[in-house]
Amino acid sequence: MTDASVAESDPSVAEPDPSVERFLAELAHQRRASDHTIAAYRHDLAALQRGAGERPLAALQSHELRRQAMRLHGQGLAARSVARILSAWRAYYRWLARRGELAADPCVGLRAPKRPRALPKALAIEQTAALLAMPQDGMGDVLAVRDHAMFELFYSSGLRLSELASLDLDGKLDLAGAEVTVTGKRGKTRTVPVGAQAREALQTWLAQRGSLAAQDEPALFVGRRGTRLTPRAIELRLAQWAKKSGLGLNVHPHMLRHSFASHVLQSSGDLRAVQEMLGHASIATTQIYTHLDFQHLAKIYDAAHPRAHKK
Repeated sequence: MTDASVAESDPSVAEPDPSVERFLAELAHQRRASDHTIAAYRHDLAALQRGAGERPLAALQSHELRRQAMRLHGQGLAARSVARILSAWRAYYRWLARRGELAADPCVGLRAPKRPRALPKALAIEQTAALLAMPQDGMGDVLAVRDHAMFELFYSSGLRLSELASLDLDGKLDLAGAEVTVTGKRGKTRTVPVGAQAREALQTWLAQRGSLAAQDEPALFVGRRGTRLTPRAIELRLAQWAKKSGLGLNVHPHMLRHSFASHVLQSSGDLRAVQEMLGHASIATTQIYTHLDFQHLAKIYDAAHPRAHKK
């Protein structure tokens, strides 16, 4: 039985607050809200009315709204669902306050429970090695050489997709110094190390790049037409590469960055260093990698990065 049918069949539930219907009518006619939005707001405000009983909604205080929000969460509603319900409540009480029907908005300071943060998906080291292995049937294919260099650099340095795609032949990639300088979010630059296997793959690519690149094209990685590869093109090439490797996984570009962070953190334990290499503004963003269980992988490599040294 739905919440709406419960309200209709339960005589103990008070009649709908007339102000709610006026609020919904204004949403529909003046603000052009969709039928779906109107139905959702009506449902969510009806839940509030059931909790209030005979009291008008305008009489509810902040502590009563918090108690009702906690009750919803305690009933097993997901944090996302509670946040949606509170959004309807806030809109309604803001409307009442604008009309002068409230001395103070009781929703001020009302917060939804924190949503559990999804852990990033990362590859195991064995999976990463299988992914980055150069296909034997593609050794003479310049596109395969390019892709191999791209993905080795991607994983070796923990780059963002946009950072990888924007790299130029302008000295930012220093193979002799084993580092690359990129510009990340909010225009911030950072310099990160480039592992030996990535350097070797890049040298092979640079020796063949001229057969693809258009004249005066500055991009490090170019496509068949000789111009810069777009982020979307890199994403598609990685998906094809993963399929060819036989991993049986849908590998997206950010997964290589997640794998870089997880593997380095698990072997080095240096959260601040990983934060700097990833270019995270806040250490809290980097801390999510501490929740990934890669402890069993730490036994199989002896450096901060599993591909930092040639075998």
